[in-house]
Amino acid sequence: MAPVFSYEQAFGRNIGWVTPDEQQVLRGKRIAIAGMGGVGAVHLLTLARLGVGAFHVADFDTYDIPNFNRQAAAFMSTVGLPKVDVAARMARDINPELDIRLFKEGVNEGNLEAFLSGVDLYVDGLDFFVFATRQMLFNQCTARAIPATTVAPLGIGAACLNFLPGRMSFEEYFGWGDLPELDKALRFLIGLAPAGLHRPYLVWPQAVNLKERRGPSTIMACQLCAGIAATQALKILLGRGELLCAPRGFQYDAYRDKLVRTWRPGGHRNPLQSLALAIGRRVYARALETA
Repeated sequence: MAPVFSYEQAFGRNIGWVTPDEQQVLRGKRIAIAGMGGVGAVHLLTLARLGVGAFHVADFDTYDIPNFNRQAAAFMSTVGLPKVDVAARMARDINPELDIRLFKEGVNEGNLEAFLSGVDLYVDGLDFFVFATRQMLFNQCTARAIPATTVAPLGIGAACLNFLPGRMSFEEYFGWGDLPELDKALRFLIGLAPAGLHRPYLVWPQAVNLKERRGPSTIMACQLCAGIAATQALKILLGRGELLCAPRGFQYDAYRDKLVRTWRPGGHRNPLQSLALAIGRRVYARALETA
């Protein structure tokens, strides 16, 4: 006989770390995730296992062999298939009752309203270099008072920034405005992880190819990101637990066994951040200008 799905049985082992009433709160929440690649798909699957009941997921890409080292839904059997379809199928295999809406063209100005409609939280899963869409999404989250979190896979670790209604916004922290992509890349790279815990053990710098918009990545970092993002989601959606938000953030590096909390009051205007940007410009400018 085919198994009969039961929400209470499927997510009953969450109880203890959440109350039965809180589990039902999570069941009624809706999360938007843009990007179903390295971090986006594993965000979706982790949050589905947490018992979140509804999602909007967006990506226009298909799986390919270079995705195998880090992307949770990348297999020989999924090469060439749309990422949103594969990730959604896996999520529904966890919870057949999921309310999940797919945005197969990615997120753009034409579907932004639908993508964020009724959403309780936005979780960033976009590739590093997707500046325009990321800026549009975070700006709209600010305008609509939607909490947003971004957790970046860096080396064998992760860096987290939360942007909450009424607090420092993504734009105030990074100061992207109408800057060229060179400046946006530098501000994003340095702003994500001011502590830079991942930098000392990059043993093959040639793997960073900014011209091809390609860099090294690990599955360990992506899985750490998912655990952190889901934890931030739990605290935001349930309204309990200490929650750092911009200009505060943190970076955990499993390779170096280090956790650092960061604080950059004023965001990109902070003197330490300004100094780091000046140094970063000298280190990265030539490579970025050829990108």
